[in-house]
Amino acid sequence: MHAIFGPHHEGTPVTDDEVADAYPWPGSGPWVRAMMVTTLDGAATGPGGVSGSISSEADQAVFAATRRFADVVLIGSGTLRAEKYGPMRAKEADAVRRSEAGQRPAPVLAVVSGSLDLPWRLPVWAESTHRPLVLTRTAADPERLDVAKRHADVVTLDVVTPRAIVDALVGRGLRRIVCEGGPRLLRDFNAADAIDEADITISPTFAGTGPSPTTAGLPDVVRHRLVHVLQGDGFLMARYLAPGR
Repeated sequence: MHAIFGPHHEGTPVTDDEVADAYPWPGSGPWVRAMMVTTLDGAATGPGGVSGSISSEADQAVFAATRRFADVVLIGSGTLRAEKYGPMRAKEADAVRRSEAGQRPAPVLAVVSGSLDLPWRLPVWAESTHRPLVLTRTAADPERLDVAKRHADVVTLDVVTPRAIVDALVGRGLRRIVCEGGPRLLRDFNAADAIDEADITISPTFAGTGPSPTTAGLPDVVRHRLVHVLQGDGFLMARYLAPGR
């Protein structure tokens, strides 16, 4: 069980559906939800460069809830390679609610990659309910571009910026965007003021920051507003909104 803390909740146990309801999507317009887990010493991953060893059952329940009614899950190529994403499949329990909202049966996976050096043997390409997207440069290597087109719908952009990425996704009807990293992609989205919501899990662990990607500093610190905190297994799952949201 989880406990939720916020303006109207004090230690109330919540169900999986209630967790999903605690992460609402706006009725219109694009919305970018950033997801990340961090240890007490600021690591984004545990041993082996993956997040699983610093996560928990409670964290995974929130992770699932935040993408449950998303249109698209956006990641960088490094995250795909490290985490080895599985297929994005439709779930019968969510079919009615997604249909009533005018959504596709399942979220679409979108991968940002300049090099197009991607793990094409992963089942996520062939076994997802919807064909994944790959966003890359217009000047990408032609041979690698041909390979990518055999596995995914490819979107080429003159300049691969956060705003261009969001515009491309929204143009395909994918306005509810969950950005699951890695840290560099989240940093770039923050720098472009392209993140509306940050859902950050604080893991009660120390892992060392060696395996975690480093990121360039932001020109200014950007303060977000805390909306609520979920607690489970000693993990704190915090939901923040960006300034003006």
